[in-house]
Amino acid sequence: MNKILFFGQLKERLGCANTQVELPYPSSVAQVKAKLQQRGGLWLQLLEQGTVLSAVNQTMASDDYVINTGDEIAFFPPVTGG
Repeated sequence: MNKILFFGQLKERLGCANTQVELPYPSSVAQVKAKLQQRGGLWLQLLEQGTVLSAVNQTMASDDYVINTGDEIAFFPPVTGG
């Protein structure tokens, strides 16, 4: 079981700061997104490939990063500012 964290607008729009998912191993960050998107609605829309940033154990991770048992996965919107 892996803990999934959401930050920024993702947290606000999904209405939750975290969730857990059961994953087959090995799995990738992209597969985690796909599993969460199966929930439909906003989950499908907000976790669309290429629209969110990912981190595994507090280190930036690409969609092909391989997840291990117990890894903490975080999703957050791209940072903007000026």
